[in-house]
Amino acid sequence: MMKALYKPLGVTIGSLGGVLAGALFKRTWKGLSGQSETPKATRATQSLTAVLLAAALEGAIYAFVKAAFERAGAVGFQKATGVWPGEPAR
Repeated sequence: MMKALYKPLGVTIGSLGGVLAGALFKRTWKGLSGQSETPKATRATQSLTAVLLAAALEGAIYAFVKAAFERAGAVGFQKATGVWPGEPAR
């Protein structure tokens, strides 16, 4: 029952993490490249290298932020309820 209550909380935490990750990526890309817009794969004026580097950086930032937010949410849920919302330890 308690794990079912975590699902909406997990979705909310994930959404907030996604918004933060997007802002963090844009700020990081601007700091590294000096460009305010990120390269688009369908834009002919963008180099393949820039497109792939931006995609790799964006993926790494999203994965990092997602994992951090999910873990913090699970730990907070456990502290509040005494139940771990994810898979049990093996």
